Amino acid sequence: MTKKAITLSLGLVVMGSASFAQNLNDAKKAIDAEQYAKATSMLKSLVSSQAGKGENYFNLGDVYLHNEYVDSAKAVFNKGIAADPKYALNYVGLGQADLASNNAASAKTNFDKAISLASKKDHTPYLYIGKAYLAQEKPDFATALTNLTKADEVDAADKDPETFVALGDLYAAQKKNSEALQNYMRALNINEGLLRAKVQIGRMYKESRAFPESETQLKDVITADPNYGPAYREIAELYMQWANFEPAHYAEKSKQALENYKKYMDLTDKSFDTRLRYAQFLFYAKDFKGLETETADIARLYPNNQKSLVISRLQAYSAAENKNPESLKLLTDFFAKNPDQSRLIAADYLYLGKAQLNAGQDSLALISIKQAVVKDSTYADAFEDVGKALYTGKKYDQAAAVYKDAIKANPNGKGSLTNYYYLASADYFDYATKDRAKKNPSKNILIEADSALAHLNKVSPEFTLAYIMRGRVAGYMDDQVNPKGLRAPFYEQYIDLVTVKKPELGASEAEKKNLVEAYTNLGFFYSPTDKAKATDMFNKALAIDPTNANALTGIKQLAAPAAKAPSKKK
Repeated sequence: MTKKAITLSLGLVVMGSASFAQNLNDAKKAIDAEQYAKATSMLKSLVSSQAGKGENYFNLGDVYLHNEYVDSAKAVFNKGIAADPKYALNYVGLGQADLASNNAASAKTNFDKAISLASKKDHTPYLYIGKAYLAQEKPDFATALTNLTKADEVDAADKDPETFVALGDLYAAQKKNSEALQNYMRALNINEGLLRAKVQIGRMYKESRAFPESETQLKDVITADPNYGPAYREIAELYMQWANFEPAHYAEKSKQALENYKKYMDLTDKSFDTRLRYAQFLFYAKDFKGLETETADIARLYPNNQKSLVISRLQAYSAAENKNPESLKLLTDFFAKNPDQSRLIAADYLYLGKAQLNAGQDSLALISIKQAVVKDSTYADAFEDVGKALYTGKKYDQAAAVYKDAIKANPNGKGSLTNYYYLASADYFDYATKDRAKKNPSKNILIEADSALAHLNKVSPEFTLAYIMRGRVAGYMDDQVNPKGLRAPFYEQYIDLVTVKKPELGASEAEKKNLVEAYTNLGFFYSPTDKAKATDMFNKALAIDPTNANALTGIKQLAAPAAKAPSKKK
């Protein structure tokens, strides 16, 4: 439990309705439903109207502990002890606050005091001591189990289901599902309407990846009580985890996760932590517009929260994804505020790279993304964004270098085939541009391109563009004075693929354009040696594009009479 330095006002606010304020059971139900603001108001009213009843103070202090207001909780427990010195649980509350403040010795003293005050037949000090040890950031499972077992022994008639709910929580936290389920079922045998036990069972199914069973269980809870917030939180967590395990249904499941988490927030307190989790859900669901709005609002409302690092991170990420010009400033400020690199994660460098890319800082973007990939190789596909930006900007030699980095980092993963293609394409345009500028480019550029395309031909024989590009590359590799027709075999392979083997591949407009290129190139290849075949190639090109200048020129050249040989002088 994270300690908060803020001490809440303990002013006793009286609610408008006395009957509403006087009902302790309603306050407990509000706590169970995670409606802490509502419970706080009710309990403050009870403390005011029943100042001598220690149980009211204990429950109010418990709400403060749920919200991590440790100092406020201590103040309330001490007031409870002063008002009702014999009520044991306020000492348990002080002990839990001590644990939250890392004072185990003081906690033990307060717990012992609680046990000494309680009747030997009262199991509740042991129950709440066990829950206190379980509630810590690093739970003390052994000590918690000792106390919860003692609570079970004292409550020999098994009248209180909360002992078994706590035991179920203890085992579930240790992934001991059989023991957890057994205890949740014992709690439900005592009180079959105990919604939290049913929610915990649904959560346990989710943790075991039994997603349909979890969904059924949680939907049953929602049917029983459509206003029980925790059920919506757990079903939201279920759908988000389910989405990650079924990529084909990611969009659908992540949308369901967002919808249900929004319902959870509407039914409970919109605290910093719940809004932070909602922001994370927006990120997972790729709703970056919603995320940018949500994180900006959270940052405005909670400027000094100790988890503000996470909000700043998500705010910057969403701005980068939305191509917001402010994204580079947000990320630059984020890095400036976090000079300790141990706190930085791979995604921080990735999004810095994205922001730099959006700002046209290609070289800096590449450096940042390389740092991201060093930290987490799964971000290798981000090289593609840099390569695409350089390629679009006609910086072909730089683009080729980036695509080589992408292939090296991710040789067989998602997007790897297009990386090989764009490496070859960048090399081709790099060579062509330099050749037209009379810069005498190295043939090694073309060899690298051809090698990438040969790999594509082998591993993905239906990658049509590889044959077209390989034909173009071969044209430059050929003898420019006495060409040997090096491009012809690749155009023939392409035509065979999209007209004979897989004619459905040749149906798109893009492929029709490529077919015209292939037919016209083959027409010129066959013109010197096989006019009939050359004519057939040009006619096939014209059947697709009747105005194609190259095909019309080829037909005209074939129809022209052969030049007469000069007569010999006598």
